[in-house]
Amino acid sequence: MIKLAIVGTGGMAKQHAESYAKIPDCQVVAVCDVDYAKAQAFAKNHAIAKAYGDLAEMLADCQFDGISNVTPDRFHKPVTLQAIAAGKHVLCEKPLAVNAADAYEMATAASAAGLINMVNLSYRDAPAIQHAKTLIQAGDIGAIKHIEASYLQSWLVSNQWGDWKSEDMWLWRLSSEHGSKGVLGDVGIHILDFACFPVGEASEVYCQLACFDKAPDNKIGNYTLDANDSALIQVKYANGAMGSIHTTRWASGQINSLRLRIYGDKGGLEVDLDKSLNSLQICRGDNVHNAVWETIECPATPNNYLRFVNSIKTGINDQPDFNHGAKMQTMIDGCFESDRLKATIKL
Repeated sequence: MIKLAIVGTGGMAKQHAESYAKIPDCQVVAVCDVDYAKAQAFAKNHAIAKAYGDLAEMLADCQFDGISNVTPDRFHKPVTLQAIAAGKHVLCEKPLAVNAADAYEMATAASAAGLINMVNLSYRDAPAIQHAKTLIQAGDIGAIKHIEASYLQSWLVSNQWGDWKSEDMWLWRLSSEHGSKGVLGDVGIHILDFACFPVGEASEVYCQLACFDKAPDNKIGNYTLDANDSALIQVKYANGAMGSIHTTRWASGQINSLRLRIYGDKGGLEVDLDKSLNSLQICRGDNVHNAVWETIECPATPNNYLRFVNSIKTGINDQPDFNHGAKMQTMIDGCFESDRLKATIKL
């Protein structure tokens, strides 16, 4: 039996608890939150035996193998390092840290301790993106030349997820003073990973960020609305391919849409998670001459929670690990630096 603890009871914690509950030989035995009442309520809702309001107390008092770190971004590093020092494996929410230096420090600490370490880049759970990588590695579309990727949300113009003008859970995401790094820091990590995972690492980035006017003086209550809400990124890959990646919160008609197109010298493929998590489109072979696309149903793949549990069981660290999370944070940092300097940044 693999025993786990969840640290933090925010929005994603429910997903962690429910996902672990579906895994045989896995049990969440404790939950911790600085708001002890929230930890107690979460424990009751998910049939978790113990609740704590202090991480050090939980680490000293309760026996378990690893943690899910579901705390806010700025706490990822201290919570993770404290867990590693106590000999616990860690699955950490994305982004791994608030900057690349902290992320690499976390990766180094986990490696030195010989502990399983993973970052929850949740769109890796889609069979379509996993099979896209398999097809590309098999050479089905040849040498990769061009990549186009987008992550589009519409909550600045839509009430589908609530009224952002009156709800703290949205307003803080628009304010750098409240810890937000904008759409790039929030969901950019997902689309950058999405665009790199099947193809390979990037070697340089050029990024333009924008923060459009949203309210009088761009203020609502205690929130100054200054965090970026749109990002355009040009990427050069280590293999020489070129990529265009963009993300925004202004995309009417797109609730939460990820799309990836990859073109090689023998064909192309497309992953559109709005259409399907489990299938992709491919144009290859003689079909390239007539622009005929076929649908491929993709084999099932374990989600990150199952990968984490299996890694603890086997001692073999699955992907995406902390080192990869740090590389993605390097890309994010490079994008911010590129926008500041109005220059291409080598990674």
